This record gives sequence, C-alpha cells and structure tokens, in this order.
Amino acid sequence: MTTRKVKEIETSLGKKGFELKQTHHRMYTLFVEGKRTSVRTRISHGAKEYDDHLLGQMAKQVKLTKEQLLDLIDCPMSEEQYKEILLESGAVEL
Repeated sequence: MTTRKVKEIETSLGKKGFELKQTHHRMYTLFVEGKRTSVRTRISHGAKEYDDHLLGQMAKQVKLTKEQLLDLIDCPMSEEQYKEILLESGAVEL
C-alpha cells in the first residue's frame, strides 16, 4: 500500500508551480508562465497521509498517472518535465 504524508505532497506541489488558496479545503491551482490553468487539486485539512485511493484521485486531478504523481511528489520529476507532460497531452495550453 502506497502512502505519502500530506506535508510532503504540499511541499512538492508548491515547488512545481501550484499556488495555495485556503477554502474549506486547501486548494492548489497550477500556474504556467504566470497564468492560471484548469489543473487543480485539493487537500483536506484533517488529512495526515494520503493512501492509494486518494493518491489515485489526486493523480486524475493533476492529469497524471499515479506513478507519475509519485514521481512528482518524490521529486524525480521536475516542474519543467511536469509542464511538458501537460502541454503534450493538451491538458494545458500556452
């Protein structure tokens, strides 16, 4: 069973171009070249760790496979590599 600490996820998202907006959840929106994109995810205030299911849901929200999301969180995938994946898939346009 794969898990990741919420703190690790949030730190990684911040380093990869996501900006935080506090609502009833912590909402992260991706910005590319200063422009807001439709790519976003949320993290519950009460969560300490995300399990396989929640990581899978988050992967869909950020337009990645679960394996790619784990690379994004664990940092083998750079911000540039992530944005290139989104551009190639058409999830983000410049």
